[in-house]
Amino acid sequence: MTTRLKVAKKILRYIKDLISVLGRDGRRTNLDFYKAVAKSNLEEMHALLKGIAGAELKLHFFDQMIGLIKARVAPYPIYGKGRKKSMQVTGFQKKPSTLSPFSTILSKGPSWSVPTGRRDGRVSSKSEAQNLPSPLESIAVHKKKFAEKGLDEQDLLTLLGAHTIGQTDCLFFRYRLRNFTTTGNSDPTINPSFLTELKALCPKDGDATKRVALDKDSQFKFDLSFFNNIKDGNGVLESDQRLWNDDSTRSIIQKYISPLKGLLGLRFEYNFRKSMIKMSSIEVKTGMQGEIRRKCSRFN
Repeated sequence: MTTRLKVAKKILRYIKDLISVLGRDGRRTNLDFYKAVAKSNLEEMHALLKGIAGAELKLHFFDQMIGLIKARVAPYPIYGKGRKKSMQVTGFQKKPSTLSPFSTILSKGPSWSVPTGRRDGRVSSKSEAQNLPSPLESIAVHKKKFAEKGLDEQDLLTLLGAHTIGQTDCLFFRYRLRNFTTTGNSDPTINPSFLTELKALCPKDGDATKRVALDKDSQFKFDLSFFNNIKDGNGVLESDQRLWNDDSTRSIIQKYISPLKGLLGLRFEYNFRKSMIKMSSIEVKTGMQGEIRRKCSRFN
């Protein structure tokens, strides 16, 4: 049975349960419905599409950083180590295009009120897509790109924390495993035991498009393990691991994972909400600017 068919059956069952609990006139609503029916059905549907949460956050990030719904329209190029690959955000065909905190909530993450009224752009440009942060770039370059959008170092570190439910292709990090230096050694910042794991996941002549979790400990749960992994040398992407080598971003990581994080007033989930709302306000198109797409995959 395909994933889409499974999800459709879950939705139909949810509707039947809804009618049985509420009645056809909707007057029998009670808190038990949300505990016994709604929550379980939504969680089951989310379990069938576990990878969708990270894909939705990536879609939202591309949308805001580029300034239009480009990620929904066309592939974008990724450059690095002498090669280029055309990539699209996965999962777009599996769920409606309207973004909400739904996936982060079911990944045990935070919720927030999503600002509305943002219109879609009318331009799609490969050159603008190249302005997206690359996993091969330094933290200094990342800071510059974020600053150009009005985001500071804390926003940078906090938003990258979404990698706790993210995935990547072997293509974007396997150069760290065997040919990182001129002598053919691996990246010395990788924890030796984790290096063995990564080599097994991405063999030398293996499939470059194989997907690997960016958080090895809890890839489907929105939590702090991504930052703990970076501290321990278990970052998958080079740019993620570099966050620990930069004084300013390392300081924020230490505060997030500290047992005193609440007392210090620096909590990851709280700041993630703030940074997501801040990012959603980048170069907003309103009034007669842009358009409201009838179909998100193309211009009107």
